[in-house]
Parts: sequence; structure tokens; C-alpha cells
Amino acid sequence: MNINTNKFNWKQGFTVGFCLQTGMSDKVISTKRNLSDMRGMYFDEAAAEKLTAECNPLIYEFFETGAPEKDSDLAFGTSITYPGKVGNEFFMTKGHFHTILETAEVYYCLGGCGYMLIENPEGDWSAQKLAAGTVVYVPPRYAHRSVNTGDTPLVTLFCFRADAGHDYGTIETKGYRKLIVEQDARVKIIDNPKWKKK
Repeated sequence: MNINTNKFNWKQGFTVGFCLQTGMSDKVISTKRNLSDMRGMYFDEAAAEKLTAECNPLIYEFFETGAPEKDSDLAFGTSITYPGKVGNEFFMTKGHFHTILETAEVYYCLGGCGYMLIENPEGDWSAQKLAAGTVVYVPPRYAHRSVNTGDTPLVTLFCFRADAGHDYGTIETKGYRKLIVEQDARVKIIDNPKWKKK
């Protein structure tokens, strides 16, 4: 991870500036995910390959503070999901469970609009609306993915226990049960035909 943790004093506290449009200050470097980093995430794989070959757009990026990986610390940062679609499916983050599955997470929306798509291993799911000034609580045991359904960047601040880790592999293998797409000029949540049961 491209983080200069020397700028943060995890024993005495610190202040980090935020830009509402672009995430954190220059104290933290972002991790970027282009469409080529999202192979297999979108339902319309042909549209994804075509768009990757044409321009390989930046789908999202996130900034983290590099917290010590202890249960007594809180990891936090910002995530920016850019506007756009692959086929009729909106730009989104990969989504993940936490390695420590019993970990909750909080997201505060700083700008833009969209959804936080969440699901647990037992089959429960929901799509929580994100808009500037709203907070989404992601319960323990739920995978979560940000989806930008607007035409401006979706910017969120996130916070979770610092030792929780990230499990991207389960989502890369199984996908999500639901897709958020544009149909008839409206945002719709539909079943994912490619979702794989255990």
C-alpha cells in the first residue's frame, strides 16, 4: 500500500484534512482500480472487455491512513466511485467481506449518490441509499459494495476495526446476488444470473 504512515501519530492523535470532491489530503496516496482490475466483476463481460480496450476507465479509488492492525485501532479513509456504466451496470467497487467476518463498518457519504449493496453468507441482502450527509451502517458478516448511480463522483468516508482485513476472493469467485443497473432510464436492482451458490 502506498501510504506514508510517518505523518500519523497513532499514540498521540493527529488531524487529516478532507477534500469533499477528491477524498483525503495529500498526506495519503490513493489506491486506484481501473476496469482492467475488475475482470469478472461485471455481468456484461463483452462490454467490459470492449471498454477496457477503448480507454480502461478509472472505476474507483480509495485512500487509507494505514492504521496499525490492532483491534484497539480504527482504520479509516475515503472511497471515490466514479460515474459511468459497463453495459447497463453502474460503476461500482469490487466489494468485500472482512477477513474477521464479525466486523461491522460505517460509511458517511460526503458527495454524490448511489447505493451500498450488502449481503451476508446466509442470503440476506439489502441496498442502502447513499446521498450527501447520509450514514450507512454495514452489520457484521455482510459483504459491501458501493455503486454510483449518479453523474458525479460518489465520495464516502469509511471506518472499521483496524485488524479486520479484507476478503475480496469470495466476491471475485461468487459475485453478488444482485446487480444495480439502468433499465428504461431508471435505476433497478435485479437478480444476478451469474451468482454462484455454495
